[in-house]
Amino acid sequence: MRSAVERETIILYNQSEGEASVYSFDPKMIRKLEKLASKYPDEIRLEKEHGDGVYTYTVPKECVLIREPYSKERREAVPAWTLEGKAGAVILRGEERCSGTKQEI
Repeated sequence: MRSAVERETIILYNQSEGEASVYSFDPKMIRKLEKLASKYPDEIRLEKEHGDGVYTYTVPKECVLIREPYSKERREAVPAWTLEGKAGAVILRGEERCSGTKQEI
């Protein structure tokens, strides 16, 4: 069994190609990727199941978003469950094929 430190998510992309590779051990991230892959099979694909709960998916690069953390005021105005896991981390956007909508899965 892997330690918590070893259970990581790695997102790789370069400036030349239009896709990013997402290697993940995170069950929540994997569920998001599975959902997106079933909805957009031509664009989001399972590339490899490594075993031990690790998967690699390919996603369009525009699906990867890094944003600033929520402000204290916004955190206080929104119920805590809606912000869970969203403190400025990488987010894979899913609606409208990641075309810039503000909706997140």
